[in-house]
Amino acid sequence: MKSKKSSLVLTLGTAAALAVGGGTAYWFFSQRGAGPADLLVGSEVVPQDALMAVSVTTDAGQWQQMREFGTKQSQTALDQNLAQLRDRFLTANGFNYDKDIRPWVGKEVTLAFLPAQIPPVTNPPTNPPPALQQQATIAVLPIQDPLKAKQVLEQPRTGGGSALTERTYKGVQIRESKGPTLQPFSAAVLDGKFLLVTTDPKATERAIDTYQGAPSLSSTPGYRQSLSKIATEQPFGKLYVNLPAAAAITATNSGRNLSAENLAQVQQNQGLAATMKLEPEGIRFQSVSWLKPDSQKRYEVQNSARSMPERLPADTLIMASGGNLQKFWQDYSQGASANPISPINPEALRSGLQSTVGLDLDKDLLAWMDGEFSLALVAAPAGEPANLPFSLVFMVKASDRRAAEKSLTQLNQAMTERYKFKVEESKVGNQTVTNWVLPAGGPAITYGWLSGDVVFLTLGAPIAASLVPQPANSLANSPVFQKTVPTKPNPNNGHFFVNVERAINAKSLPLFPLPPANRDLIAAVQSIGVTAAISDDRTARYDVFAAIQKAGKPNPLPSPQVPAASPPPAEPVPVSPSPSP
Repeated sequence: MKSKKSSLVLTLGTAAALAVGGGTAYWFFSQRGAGPADLLVGSEVVPQDALMAVSVTTDAGQWQQMREFGTKQSQTALDQNLAQLRDRFLTANGFNYDKDIRPWVGKEVTLAFLPAQIPPVTNPPTNPPPALQQQATIAVLPIQDPLKAKQVLEQPRTGGGSALTERTYKGVQIRESKGPTLQPFSAAVLDGKFLLVTTDPKATERAIDTYQGAPSLSSTPGYRQSLSKIATEQPFGKLYVNLPAAAAITATNSGRNLSAENLAQVQQNQGLAATMKLEPEGIRFQSVSWLKPDSQKRYEVQNSARSMPERLPADTLIMASGGNLQKFWQDYSQGASANPISPINPEALRSGLQSTVGLDLDKDLLAWMDGEFSLALVAAPAGEPANLPFSLVFMVKASDRRAAEKSLTQLNQAMTERYKFKVEESKVGNQTVTNWVLPAGGPAITYGWLSGDVVFLTLGAPIAASLVPQPANSLANSPVFQKTVPTKPNPNNGHFFVNVERAINAKSLPLFPLPPANRDLIAAVQSIGVTAAISDDRTARYDVFAAIQKAGKPNPLPSPQVPAASPPPAEPVPVSPSPSP
């Protein structure tokens, strides 16, 4: 799993390495099977079963803007990674981007990742079974100037220590590295329009088959229509994820086997696509996911999330909201069994509620929770003890207040009889709230009602006064929320917001322990906002904005250096078969 992740990171970086210092060349896009300009370049070369494809710009100005984001530490880390990737994939093979790539390459380059091939089953089976073959990567570089490309690519190269061999496949000449090399490659030019570079000869053949008529990314159902919905001018990057294939790989890597029923459910999804655009204060993503044309699954078009950010105080650090909790939980429960990384096990939650407080999740709670809802982390008011720095706040609009009050009464009884909480009422302003207090002290639980039949519950620091009857300064009106959370799509089905600067970087909360490798990256982020909506019965839309610090003009990248080649692997020692008994 670790090697696969490392391989993925390295191959993603190939596009970055190819684009560092890039120019403003005219993009030549083949009309053979091509769609509108918002498609990933070279979509007709990428096999349809690719796990993921990402396209990045080669525009020097955009890369300069990208490198200005972050802190000095994250800026330095990014530049080091870019230099290492440049040296590994270009310098080691005798290439210089400015001289050898920039003069002929188009406005974007695309990387695609093919699923690992499962080795054939032997008879009798081998013990241990053969490992999966390494994931193959395809790079597609559109050729703007075929003459310059021909001159550059036919020049003999020094560096890398490996010879090149040539062969022909279906009329296409292929050049491949031979012998020890830092990064083995196989390359071919397709009709003078694309330079195809892969990490595996078989992947090269598959890409040629695709270009010559086999199913491609560009012919994936819904691909063209979905990307047209998120088209943006001068994007920095574009992304496509094959959701069924990615889910199957995730399940395999997690050690979980999907049942036939769960696998069929996963297969109803088709894809996810996104565009990435650089803005003065951060990075904006527009994304869309869609179902297959023949899927039995349908989305319910109900974009009714409106008021939750107005009911939360401006000191809210993290917030997730939605339009219908009952529907959300139904959808989540159906998909959780087929999702190996689901954070909550629905059945475990159901049985846990039944055993701890004697309530049936579906009958006693979700039955009346079919309205707007939110779950948030709110900073404690000034002057509160340091051991209670925040409060967890849950809100939901009740469709049946009588049923809701019955359930709350049952909770009161369970808290008193089973856990010896002291249940008492108090006043917040002119409104009555109920408190569950442990005799020995500690964090209290408070619940009450807001206007519009919205029930709230808090756990931790006492913040009820910030909620009742309405926050004097709401989250919706806070500058950081307004700057971060996208205003579109509108109407929408909910938001996600995290004030990274206060919740994580300030270290004021004992949450989210981060691996050392990720701390510099997170330290550069100020806040993240997401707005979601259901576009139609087969399409969901998610817009994301990440507000990021700016470290200013970056230094030039380190000078190119040829990395030391790894020694070739030792030849296996032949083992004579044991004599028969």
